[in-house]
Amino acid sequence: MIESAEFTIMRQLAMRFRGLLMGGSIEKLDAWLHDAQLLGIYAMQRFARAARQDIDAVRNAVLEPWSNGQTEGQINRLKAIKRAMYGRAGIELLRARMIPLYQVDLHQE
Repeated sequence: MIESAEFTIMRQLAMRFRGLLMGGSIEKLDAWLHDAQLLGIYAMQRFARAARQDIDAVRNAVLEPWSNGQTEGQINRLKAIKRAMYGRAGIELLRARMIPLYQVDLHQE
């Protein structure tokens, strides 16, 4: 039963943090960091400690609407393609996988 209570507290903290990133305030962030430290769940204490080490970046993530999610997604996609092709072929196969079919003719002129 104790594990269930800890899980519930950890989930509540995680959902509050997600809410902060979706449009919170610095005051709520400070309160969250304080609560995460006091509630005694080791994983959340570590996360809060790490967040405090780079507090400027965390505050910017809370305050700014900008994200680099699109860029990270494209990088992840490229790395997945490269891993799938490892040792199979050269640059031509990579080019064929990266350029959609409707654009192939544009690049061969």
